Amino acid sequence: MKVIEENGNVFLQEVQDFNIGQTLECGQCFHFKKIAEGEYGISAYGRLLRVRQDSENPQSVILMDTTMEEYRNIWEDYFDFKRDYGAIKKALLAKDSELKDAIDTMWGVHILNQDFFETLLSFILSQNKQIPHIKKIVEDISREYGCFLGKIGNEEFYSFPDVNTLKEVTEEDFRKLKAGFRAPYLCDAVKKIYDGRIEKEIFEGMNSEETMKELMKIKGVGEKVASCVMLFSLGKRDAFPVDVWIKRIMEYLYFHEDTDKETIRRKAFGMFGEYGGYAQQYLFYYGKVHNLGK
Repeated sequence: MKVIEENGNVFLQEVQDFNIGQTLECGQCFHFKKIAEGEYGISAYGRLLRVRQDSENPQSVILMDTTMEEYRNIWEDYFDFKRDYGAIKKALLAKDSELKDAIDTMWGVHILNQDFFETLLSFILSQNKQIPHIKKIVEDISREYGCFLGKIGNEEFYSFPDVNTLKEVTEEDFRKLKAGFRAPYLCDAVKKIYDGRIEKEIFEGMNSEETMKELMKIKGVGEKVASCVMLFSLGKRDAFPVDVWIKRIMEYLYFHEDTDKETIRRKAFGMFGEYGGYAQQYLFYYGKVHNLGK
């Protein structure tokens, strides 16, 4: 892949195995807005990025109003551009040919490397919520407590607030922003991170099982939320979150009957191993698009 900085933009050329729409719309992040077809505004790591990918030339991606330094420091890792997704797809197909249709359809999904604090709170909010509702609450929390980052057209963007800001926010404050029963879970997560009982750095030396147990010490964090946080912000790429959709999809493809989540998780780990998170993303979006098992 070639990377060029020119006129305040960063141009990526000869991009392989990446589609901005598939990557953002697959349910792994919530802090973005679609500006036009193939064009999005993204708030991440206290920065605003406008990104465009031409459908007629998908190997060209433009990151607007940014610099090469910011690209190297933030966006290259955020979009996981240094990873060989072609090799990952081959490895997954060697493990299970049932994935071929999912991979062919969702060929451009990358797993984002997101901010741990924002990802944790976002997936706590995700419980029993549809993606548009989650995005709205994340946006409202950011608008209320974050910093204004700028506008793209008529759309305003705000940063997600840090732990020092949210430590003063009460359960009632969160409920006013439609967090509902998740409000005390958010407060507990903020308190544990502010107090240092939960720190991103402690997970670096842990395996996925140990990480999950530690994350589940936070109120309201079960295996599904912990798995999502592990996969999307802690680099635990063997994590395989099992929600209602993944349960249906796995039952449809592999079990052909009602199956408990733990059995599904063990099956996925046995089949996909270190590539479990990638398999989950291909299956999740593909299954939702095609209503598998519905």
